[in-house]
Amino acid sequence: MIEILSESGLATVQDLGRSGALRWGVGTAGAMDGMALACGNLLLGNEEGAAAIEAQVFPFEVRFETDGAFAITGADCSATLDGDPLPPWSAAWAVAGAVLRLGLPAPGRWRGARAYLCVEGGIDVPAVLGSRSTQLRGAIGGFEGRALRRGDRMRSAPPASGAPGVAEVGVVPPVIALPLDVDGHIAVRVLPAAEYDRFKPASHRAFWSEPWKVTPHSDRYGFRLAGPALETLAPLEMRSHGIVPGVIQVPPGGQPIVQMCDAQPSGGYPKIGTVIEADLWRLGQAPIGGSVRFVETAWDDALAALDGNRRWLDEARRLLDLHRTRSTAR
Repeated sequence: MIEILSESGLATVQDLGRSGALRWGVGTAGAMDGMALACGNLLLGNEEGAAAIEAQVFPFEVRFETDGAFAITGADCSATLDGDPLPPWSAAWAVAGAVLRLGLPAPGRWRGARAYLCVEGGIDVPAVLGSRSTQLRGAIGGFEGRALRRGDRMRSAPPASGAPGVAEVGVVPPVIALPLDVDGHIAVRVLPAAEYDRFKPASHRAFWSEPWKVTPHSDRYGFRLAGPALETLAPLEMRSHGIVPGVIQVPPGGQPIVQMCDAQPSGGYPKIGTVIEADLWRLGQAPIGGSVRFVETAWDDALAALDGNRRWLDEARRLLDLHRTRSTAR
């Protein structure tokens, strides 16, 4: 069991998301950086989608009330356990009473904005519509459907039968293993969307060539970006229609909004592009005040990128299992 010690600033319980519920008006939720959550679980021998805590305001502290293994991935937050430093992207063991502290993310465009605390067995909260993720709008899933507060206590589920166990080794983060940046900015690949041709040529050029700043009005629902105003060829009114995380809508003011994990399932603004599924984790780690660049891609390349993510996770699993086997043989 763990106890939240800090006013957590919208820390929530998340897994890899709630698929199949958009038709009922329920968003996907899930980790903003699914690669980090999956890797943290692999370090512990959990299923990739086991529930964990996503922290996005720091410092963040928890106390372990029982002995247990945990892993920290995502943003490099100079984590300490009872004051002793912990390496990022690795697993460790805590004894009852130990306090884990996540400090401010280290500076640098690749250091990230969100950290993940995974525990052996996963955070034990009820599954709602097939997921343990917190959907704040509607108070669905997670810990009582809300953000975590000081004094909240959560149990970990028992490790699955036949789980490989904890790997006492670190992992190279995917942002290093799978780099993608443009002129020093975080970059994400984008498919032109349905209304792309309804925008002016100058807006097309600006969309692909200019950096876009992540404004303070950004959150898990959507990233509101600041940059050159994007203009349509003519005024465009649309009925509300289905949208998914990654869709880039452009409201009348011309400043794009990227729908993120907690996005509502419908919207009526014209869509200029869609961040590919394989790169949503990159965007999810963009800090407030940071900037991103959009890189045009094609459907086949988007599928290949998703396959590349899968290969990275499979290789991480293979190497961690190999390390466990060698450690047992000693």
